[in-house]
Amino acid sequence: MPPQVPSPLRRLLPLSQTLAPAPLLYLSRRLFFSSVSAPRPPFTRAAGIRPLVCRGQASRHHLRRGNSTARKEPEGMASGGGGGGKDAGVAFNKMRAEGRDVRKDRSMELKNRRANPISTTSYVQILGTGMDTQDTAPSILLFFDKQRFIFNAGEGLQRFCTEHKIKLSKIDHIFFTRVCSETAGGLPGLVLTLAGMGDEGMSVNIWGPSDLDFLAGAMKSFIPNRAMLHTHSFGVEHSASSSQSTEATVTIDDEVVRISAMFVKPRYNNEARNSTDINSKPGDTAIVYSCELAEIKGKFDPGKAQALGLERGPKYRELQLGNSVKTVAGRMVHPSEVLDPPIPGPIVLLVDCPTQYHMHELFLLQSLSRFYEDSSCQTENAKKVNCIIHLGPSSVTNTVDYQNWMKSFGTTQHIMAGHENKNMEVPILKGSARISSRLNFVCPQLFPSSGFWPVEPANGIDLEKNKSTSFQACESVAAANLLKFRLRPYAQLGLDRASIPSLFSYEEIVDELISEIPEIKEVPEQISKFWQSSVDQKNALAPAGKHMLMVEEPWISKDSCLPDILDEQGNLAKFQDDSSLRESVWRKRPKGNSETPCCVENATREDMEITFLGTGSSQPSKYRNVSSIYINLFARGGMLLDCGEGTLGQLKRRFGVSGADEAVKNLRCIWISHIHADHHTGLARVLALRSKLLNGVPHKPLLVIGPKQLLRFLNAYSTLEDLDMQFLDCRQTLKPSVEELLGDNATESATTQLENTMFAPGSRMENYNKKPSSPKDTTALANLKEVLHESGLEILYSVPVVHCAQAFGVVLRAKEKVSSAGKAIPGWKVVYSGDTRPCPALVDASRDATVLIHEATFEDSMKDEAIARNHSTTKEAIAVGTSAGAYRIILTHFSQRYPKIPVFDEEDMHKTCIAFDLMSVNLADLPVLPKVLPHLKLLFKDEMVVEESDEVLEAVV
Repeated sequence: MPPQVPSPLRRLLPLSQTLAPAPLLYLSRRLFFSSVSAPRPPFTRAAGIRPLVCRGQASRHHLRRGNSTARKEPEGMASGGGGGGKDAGVAFNKMRAEGRDVRKDRSMELKNRRANPISTTSYVQILGTGMDTQDTAPSILLFFDKQRFIFNAGEGLQRFCTEHKIKLSKIDHIFFTRVCSETAGGLPGLVLTLAGMGDEGMSVNIWGPSDLDFLAGAMKSFIPNRAMLHTHSFGVEHSASSSQSTEATVTIDDEVVRISAMFVKPRYNNEARNSTDINSKPGDTAIVYSCELAEIKGKFDPGKAQALGLERGPKYRELQLGNSVKTVAGRMVHPSEVLDPPIPGPIVLLVDCPTQYHMHELFLLQSLSRFYEDSSCQTENAKKVNCIIHLGPSSVTNTVDYQNWMKSFGTTQHIMAGHENKNMEVPILKGSARISSRLNFVCPQLFPSSGFWPVEPANGIDLEKNKSTSFQACESVAAANLLKFRLRPYAQLGLDRASIPSLFSYEEIVDELISEIPEIKEVPEQISKFWQSSVDQKNALAPAGKHMLMVEEPWISKDSCLPDILDEQGNLAKFQDDSSLRESVWRKRPKGNSETPCCVENATREDMEITFLGTGSSQPSKYRNVSSIYINLFARGGMLLDCGEGTLGQLKRRFGVSGADEAVKNLRCIWISHIHADHHTGLARVLALRSKLLNGVPHKPLLVIGPKQLLRFLNAYSTLEDLDMQFLDCRQTLKPSVEELLGDNATESATTQLENTMFAPGSRMENYNKKPSSPKDTTALANLKEVLHESGLEILYSVPVVHCAQAFGVVLRAKEKVSSAGKAIPGWKVVYSGDTRPCPALVDASRDATVLIHEATFEDSMKDEAIARNHSTTKEAIAVGTSAGAYRIILTHFSQRYPKIPVFDEEDMHKTCIAFDLMSVNLADLPVLPKVLPHLKLLFKDEMVVEESDEVLEAVV
């Protein structure tokens, strides 16, 4: 029987894994049975009461002792005691978010809150996700006291809202101006987050054009519970001959707001009679939304009522409600006779004109004519627009035609929220930029990104061409992060800049750091000596080969405390010869062996570099993005290992806008470890951008290697956007198959080799897949061989690991090279674990690795939780690398309960380093890597450990 996780742990530690696991059929046996056997608390909740409740402040944080990163376990947690009472149901329900809820007949709560249009507060606000990196469209929040609407949900929306404490749990509806990765990349993570909240889970209504059906179909491939998706598509079908409809489509019409949608499709030719042509495809449709607030009835005048013969009483109330009443004399009194003239409701337009091909259709929209001022198209129903938010890029909105169209609305307030260069001056994620700046100050060698970058022209923007039109025709303001336009109360109608974050600079952050930690001022010089020492020692190598190596930490002796590595049954792991991991390491590495690998000694800075784009688990947080690693091979291109949400934005924060575009264009391969959403939901955005950047340039589809379930998502999504990729199942890239592919007998079937893997008959994976793999895709395999050749790799192969069904690690080994003296130098070897428990297969694959990148989701005191979630603790991850003889171990995929730095034991860190977002580790820097960690710890000496569920509750309650 698998170990049961104590109830307090289930409640306090909900996000240890991911928000989007594999479909129900492929769930791990342990997780399935332990969740089914767990008792479900009774559900009792009064109507209208929200299920999320904050725990007391006393239990939320645990101070670290002095400069140590060790933490005491809260009383009662280790024993499983306590934890009952009123907050038993407040935590994130991971079982439900994973689709493992035994109640199949339930449907998640859709909020339906009533509002008073007179007393309500209302505004529209710019949620500037992607504005500084130009990778996603900004989101717009339409706020009412008891209703919230969001327009567009690009990647990074959750992270942005966490940063600024915007309560996503109160969102009622999500609308899309277009359905593509730029506007909807953050939707899967958001839906899964809401699904795990509270007692029953939450959901939102999702609105968009008929293209939304393609996105919903793709998401269902990895979102296990259909109750999470409440989608509403509207408008004409793509096969229709015209993109226009005379009337707008009304989506919401209640007591506070009427939201209507107007369709705009691109016109790729100049024929007025034909609005579209055969080049039009799903994802091209853009939507203009009008948000019309209800008018406010005029003020009741008691004097007029009395003059008409009405006495005070219930009839006054009826007139205020808009009902006619009779006087005692029988005269009918109508509301218009006793009420002042009504106040028109404010109107906001959201206009998304993504390309110049859309402009002609936009200008001809008949349903917009009632908003034009001084127009022959005006009717008695003409209305004044108070605010228009323009979401199109400046390459469109700065054109003369567009500016002249803007003048049609008269004195309307225009807010330019598209990809404006002004919006790139200050990082959107201030907390992340602050950490990056501090790390850059202390160690610029490993953290070259300062958190700030020079403003560059966005793609497709010719600044000189548009300069003459930028300031003419129509007055407007550039959108700022969290800029508001107030709609209610009516007396406050207009722009509100009070919420805009204050400007900050790199110099201010460094000055703040030095004032907080004066001793940090000397650290950059101390760290720089490591690199100078490395250079000096390389130059001083003896000609006879007696190397003066840098001082290396001795290997852990056989008598030292090496943690046991458990297999999936909790037993000490064994190899095929029945020797334990503990014994095997001593046969492999003699005590005291501190030799630096030849590939590192002879490395240049153009060989290979590892950049960590995301080092957190589950969902993006304030300081850590979710899993993604960029392997930079410089002149030979690059690779991505996992591609969680926000990967593209992180690339742009590390390399700049143009640098990231070059990295995307030069990608050779993207490898995905498993189907959990925190490892692949950034994939579509990267693929779509690459396809766009290489449009018209001869190129080959990008090779994507991943679990079979991922192909369902990519195939469904490719109907929406051109992903220009070729897929290869991870099971076809196991070591026997790849070795066979690269050998002389490349045409022989790999089925016999696959039968010896963990998917073979009789293995615990047999129930998940009766067949080891689908028939070989010879084209994709041939592409893999070419990718290896172009990348300078000798081999790339996947390793089955213990996490969920079809979860893998990966091994990359470079070809050997010849030194100037004619000596053959073995290539470097990088191993990435993906998500896994420590397992013999990964240890064996990591033999003599130059770098092992291993997940370390939990601290050492939480081993039971790690076993239950099929993750690793810090000590277990280090033991895997030590057992395998890896030269350097880099830990990543930390639980978001550790917001800045995880808990670890310094005694285990002799050859190990902790990954941070945007950290770049060059092959030549590996000898000094462990020496830097103690200095980095000084940055976080006073930091607190935040429990993971509380970190989430802060953002959403």
